[in-house]
Amino acid sequence: MHKKFLIIAALIGALSVILGAFTAHELKEVLTEQSLSMFETGVRYQFYHVFALFAVGILYKEFTNKWLCRSGILFCLGIFFFSGSLYFLAFFMDIITPGFKWFYLITPLGGLCFILGWIFLAIGISKKDSHIR
Repeated sequence: MHKKFLIIAALIGALSVILGAFTAHELKEVLTEQSLSMFETGVRYQFYHVFALFAVGILYKEFTNKWLCRSGILFCLGIFFFSGSLYFLAFFMDIITPGFKWFYLITPLGGLCFILGWIFLAIGISKKDSHIR
């Protein structure tokens, strides 16, 4: 499992750099200042959690347990929900119809995944057992 987290972290890291460059060079012409700030926040949190995934992948070899595995999964879900929703909202914020206002609720779900990922990481490091699931 640790190798999968390392590979995912590397790929998401590459995507973070691409999105960051895209933001710096192309999106300034297209998005409003508020939307651009939202997109940049998504990229920033995505990149922060690349390092968290690398930590999970490296630590998993020493602390092989379900908590560390769940931590990595939660970091991936957090990136998807938190950053992904911010990317969506940055592009469509100005045209979201009242029927899609619920989409704003996805971002906190991603934040909750991040928080639980960090808590599970702490639990996983504190418990040294061999039970993987």
